[in-house]
Amino acid sequence: MEKYLELIGNGAALLGTAMCLAAGLLRIYGLFFVLGYQSMTVFVAGTGVMVFACLVKLHVLTLTLQRDRHP
Repeated sequence: MEKYLELIGNGAALLGTAMCLAAGLLRIYGLFFVLGYQSMTVFVAGTGVMVFACLVKLHVLTLTLQRDRHP
C-alpha cells in the first residue's frame, strides 16, 4: 500500500508542478485564460494538488515510521 501511496504522491507532485508552471508561463506570455479558466485559477488548483501530494507523502512517512517502530 505504501508503494501505491508513494506513486500517487509523486504523480500529484508532478501534476501540480506542471499546472503551476504552465499557468505561470501562459500568464507571462499574456494568455490570461487556459481552457476557459483564468490562469490564476489554474495556478491555485496546481498549488492545491501540490499540497495534496505533500499530505500523501507525509502519510507515507508516518506509516513507515510506525512500521519501523512497532515490528
